[in-house]
Parts: sequence; structure tokens; C-alpha cells
Amino acid sequence: MINQFTKCVLLCVFGTATSVHTASASPVISELFYDATGPDAGLVFVELFGTPGESLDGLVLEGINGTGGTVYTSLDLSGLIPGDGVFVIGDENGGSTSVPNADLIADIDYQNGPDSVILRNGSTILDAVGYGNFDGGSVFAGEGAAAPDPASGSSIERFNPLLDSGDNSIDFIALETPTPGSIPLAGSVPLPASIWLFVSGLLSLVSSRFFRRVRHIPAGV
Repeated sequence: MINQFTKCVLLCVFGTATSVHTASASPVISELFYDATGPDAGLVFVELFGTPGESLDGLVLEGINGTGGTVYTSLDLSGLIPGDGVFVIGDENGGSTSVPNADLIADIDYQNGPDSVILRNGSTILDAVGYGNFDGGSVFAGEGAAAPDPASGSSIERFNPLLDSGDNSIDFIALETPTPGSIPLAGSVPLPASIWLFVSGLLSLVSSRFFRRVRHIPAGV
């Protein structure tokens, strides 16, 4: 649990990082579940995060094979991002899906990797996530370096949906229990070590300056 002071600093840090990123920040891939414990059909899902009310018409989700870099599945999106900013695409199995909170049901049984999922608008790539172990010459079509490679039954999730650094290894964490349709607050899940070190140093600096100023406030003010 983080206190209000820490939350304020985290929001400032994440807000600054988001503002200096020039790529489109909305929508982004916020969670991806591709390897269930047992059969995957009906359990795989992709979660998008974006501006409430934003239309997804014309956007396309593509699965990119790590072997050769070819597109092995493509989905034309439709609909609006709900009021909470979270849109879930659940894998279809026999006309329905086992994914809770699904806003769209479609055949998206992504391979276990190493592969990538790309969100595009025409020729413009809005977001791209590569997952799995790409050692050995596999084609990586994500951003920066690959996201963590979790165990079966776990998903990969963007730890802060407002932050897209352009590097999957920084932006994504492994989530033991998938959470389709639910976005955690920044700081409620573990931060990558490099970012946490930076935030910790910033917290110490801000706290030190704050309390030095408090000691100089005259009594009764």
C-alpha cells in the first residue's frame, strides 16, 4: 500500500514520462493472456486501454509469428471504448467465451510465443507487444525488448496504462492472476527495478526538501 504523498509523486513521474513520449498513447495494449493452464480456446484475451467513447472502428489487431515474422491472425476491431477506458477482446470458443468482461468475442487464440501482437490503424502502428524468448533468431515485432515470459496461467500487463516508454520489457510485468477488464492503480503492482530506483530517489529528494521547509515555518503560521 502506498500513501497519498507517494501517489502524488508517482503520478507526476508517470505524467512527465507520458508527455515526452511522442507515439500515440491511446489506445494501447494493456494486458495480454495467451497461455492458459491446459487448452487455450475461449480463455485467451487482449485488453486495450484508451479514451472512453473512442471508436475502435478501422483498427486492426494482428498476431505476428516469431518464425518468419508473418501475420498469422488478423482481427478488424469495432465498437467504442467503455466509460472505464478498458476494452476486452475474448477468444471465441463455440460461439461464446470464458473471458469475463469481454466487450468483443473473436477468434484470437494467439500462439504461446515467441510472437508479437500489433495494434494498427492502417499503416500506422499504435502499439506492439512481443512476448516469449526470442533467442535463436526469432522475429521480434514488439517495442524495445520483449515483455516478461510468464508461466502458463499468467498474463502480461502494462503496469501503468498511461505510460508507454516504447520498451515492452519496461512497460510490462508478469501477472500471476489475469485481470481482464480491470486496470490497477499505478504503484499497486511491482514496478520494474530501474523505475522503482528512480522513483525512490525522487521521493527521498522531495521529502528532504519538504521537511527542511517545514522546519523553517514560523510558529503559529
